[in-house]
Amino acid sequence: MEKTWNNKAWFMVLPVLVLVAFSAVIPLMTVVNYSVQDTFGNNVFFWAGSTWYEEILHSPRFWAAMGRNLIFSTIILAIQIPLGIFIALNMPRKGWGVPVCLVLMALPLLIPWNVVGTIWQVFGRIDIGLLGHTLAALGIDYNYVNDPFDAWVTVIIMDVWHWTSLVVLLCYAGLVSIPDAFYQAAKIDGASRWAVFRYIQLPKMQRVLLIAVLLRFMDSFMIYTEPFVVTGGGPGNSTTYLSIDLVKMAVGQFDLGPAAAMSIIYFLIVLLLSWVFYTVMTNYGVEK
Repeated sequence: MEKTWNNKAWFMVLPVLVLVAFSAVIPLMTVVNYSVQDTFGNNVFFWAGSTWYEEILHSPRFWAAMGRNLIFSTIILAIQIPLGIFIALNMPRKGWGVPVCLVLMALPLLIPWNVVGTIWQVFGRIDIGLLGHTLAALGIDYNYVNDPFDAWVTVIIMDVWHWTSLVVLLCYAGLVSIPDAFYQAAKIDGASRWAVFRYIQLPKMQRVLLIAVLLRFMDSFMIYTEPFVVTGGGPGNSTTYLSIDLVKMAVGQFDLGPAAAMSIIYFLIVLLLSWVFYTVMTNYGVEK
C-alpha cells in the first residue's frame, strides 16, 4: 500500500519558512553582498570581488584568533566531557535526590550569558570579588585583568561552571535509559565497576555523548558574550576569539567589507565542523 502524501501540510510550516527567510536568509545575503563590495560612504558601493576574502585569509590576526578558538574548544571538551560523565555516574537514579540533583544541574543553564559574564567579572575582582580576594589573601598572584594566563583560567572555569550541566543532563538521560537487566547480568557475571562502565554504560551513552560533544564544541567555538563581558578580549588580545575579533572589526573599526568576509568564512568553518560531527554521529552513533 502506497503512502498518501498530504501537500496541504506545507501550509502549516509556511509561516516558519517565511520567518526563517526573513531572520536568516535575507541578513545572510546582505552580508554576502557587503563581502564582495567596498564603499567610501554615502551608500555608494563598488565591486571588490574576492579582495576581502584574500585579505582575511592572509591575515595573521585572523589565524591567531582561530588558534585561540581551537585551543579554547579543545580545553573545554577535555574538561567538560569527562567531568560531565563522572557527575552523571554519581547522581542518584531513584528517590527524592533525583529531582533535587536535576534542578541543581539545570540552574546554571537558566542564567543568561551576559549575566554569567557579569557574575564572574565581579567574582574574580581582587578588591570586591570572593574568588579574587580569597586568592590574594592566600598569597596567590591572581589578576585576570593584567595576566593573560589568569584571564584564560577565569574564562575556562566560567564556561565549565556554566555548561558542564548540559553534558551531565545528557549523560544522565543516557544512563537512566539503560534497562536494569544489563546491570543484573553484569552482577551475575561478577563484572567490576570499570567493566560495567566500559561495556554497558559507555556504549549506551554513545549517542548522547556525541550530541554533547557536538553542542559543546559548536557553542565554545562561537563563544562571545561571556569572555567579552569578563575580559573584553584582553589583556591585549589573549582572549580575543573569532567572534570578538569580528565584532571589533565590524563595530569598532567599521570595516564592513572585511568584517562581512570574515563572518562568511566563520560561518563556513562552523558549517564544515558541523558536517564533520554529523558524519561522526551517523557513523558511530548507530546501534550495532
